[in-house]
Amino acid sequence: MKDELIEPPGSHEPSQYKKTPKKAAISGWIGSVLEYYDFGVYGTAAALVFPQVFFPTGNPAVALVASLATYGVGYLARPIGAMVLGHWGDRHGRKRVLVLCMVVMGLSTFAVGLLPSYATIGIWAPILLVLLRIIQGFAVAGELGGASAMIVEHAPFGRRGYYASYPLQGTQAAAIIAAGVFLPLSALLSTEAFQSWGWRLPFFLSLFVVIAGYIIRRRVDETPAFREAQAEQTVAKAPVAEVFRRNPGALLRATLIGLTNVIGTTVITFGAAYATQPGYGIGLSTTLYLWIPVAANVVALFLIPLYGKLSDRIGRRPFVIVGAVGGGLLSIPYLAAVGTKNEILTMGLAVVTIGIVYQAWNATYACFFQEMFPTRTRVTGFAISQNVSLAIVAFLPRCSPSWPRREPPTCR
Repeated sequence: MKDELIEPPGSHEPSQYKKTPKKAAISGWIGSVLEYYDFGVYGTAAALVFPQVFFPTGNPAVALVASLATYGVGYLARPIGAMVLGHWGDRHGRKRVLVLCMVVMGLSTFAVGLLPSYATIGIWAPILLVLLRIIQGFAVAGELGGASAMIVEHAPFGRRGYYASYPLQGTQAAAIIAAGVFLPLSALLSTEAFQSWGWRLPFFLSLFVVIAGYIIRRRVDETPAFREAQAEQTVAKAPVAEVFRRNPGALLRATLIGLTNVIGTTVITFGAAYATQPGYGIGLSTTLYLWIPVAANVVALFLIPLYGKLSDRIGRRPFVIVGAVGGGLLSIPYLAAVGTKNEILTMGLAVVTIGIVYQAWNATYACFFQEMFPTRTRVTGFAISQNVSLAIVAFLPRCSPSWPRREPPTCR
């Protein structure tokens, strides 16, 4: 067992099974687009629409905080989903867990679009919204861990960083699509029509997500490393217990590094609420805040594979450090720009922070995390560390809407 813990992480080379890195990477990219589209439309709607639709309208500040809380509740379910789905991925295969994640996520997102408003069914509206958000959080917890494990275990040595960047590029494309489907609706529909039925259309598209995702992922080959483990009967029987027993240091390091995700949450999710919701008193355009993630992520689409390729040459660690430290520092002037209602500066800083600097971290952390864990517990170790850190990060956007209108916020 000692040799297994220090094996070159990812895949066994040479393998008796054929590796298909391009096919795995494309599948991971498409799967991430489809699944994170579902997660993204919820985040956009939670910041822009849900306070008016699913909560009492008498106090906009309370409605906003409650809406962002439902956004965070989904992240609380993610550590549980990570353990269950991580176990499934390490016991039954990367392919099976990815198909399961896709189906559950798509159906729960479609159901959000069917929910009646608070004006129709009262308190049951936010209760059902929270329930579906919990299911969403559970399902997405196994997505990136399973997809990046599949790619790393198919990729040849010396190309893992490049191929493993594809799912992260997919998540950025999903953010573009999620914001993009709201843009024409927000621009063409009246406020009343948008809040009544227009916001539901992006959620209904999840039906196509389920169908397309199921077809794509059913056709992906299982990884050589997992098939060898099955043939040799060395698949972990209790991956969750094993990863805590054998790799506690890696779990802790990856969880702490994963807190870097607060940068994206601050700029995109909290930034949209801070800039547009009445409780904060800023009053920037909703349309502007639909364009910000589009612009930032278009830039990211080009940089992510470049960062991944460079990480194969000079290592993952420099990119993780630069993305985390640089993105964190830039988020401070970004929030200050929002507070001064400077739209041009807000857009520019958002693109630099999220589209350029933060992507150094985002493009490389999946491969960096995967290489911390052995094959037996790879999906579980990645999923737990990623989703515990995200659960912590998710509630940080819940800041008081009673700040002075032109001063930077202080969060509780």
